[in-house]
Amino acid sequence: MNLSERWTGIRPLSGAALVAAALMAVHPGFAQQGHPLAGSWHGEWGPPGDRSDLTVIMDWDGQRVTGLVNPVTDSAELRNATLDSGSWTVRFEVDVKGSSGELLNCVADGRLEQLGSDRRTLSGTWNCGGLESEFEMTRDRDY
Repeated sequence: MNLSERWTGIRPLSGAALVAAALMAVHPGFAQQGHPLAGSWHGEWGPPGDRSDLTVIMDWDGQRVTGLVNPVTDSAELRNATLDSGSWTVRFEVDVKGSSGELLNCVADGRLEQLGSDRRTLSGTWNCGGLESEFEMTRDRDY
């Protein structure tokens, strides 16, 4: 049996499939980035002219959103965190120290955008101690 007889009946890959396979093998950025919510997020919250830095580390275990806000300075655990994967909306609560040292309950309601990007964003409203403002965060790259 010659070589051409061995390959009879095997359908060759299309040119597009070969290019896609080569790109995924060569460039790890085309690989899956994990769950869109999981990772380190950095951004700001507060009214214009009085913005505060915001760092959030989040994880998704398949059922629950867990994480920390400002893990280095005034670490606080996320509470009552939810993810609606139908609309990619996120809600979480956290207690943070106010300027006088009192605990303030903060509630974040946001929406994930640019899900296919390794620099996806989460933005929405941040209500903290009765002051409602906006927040914007960008997920850090994994590489």
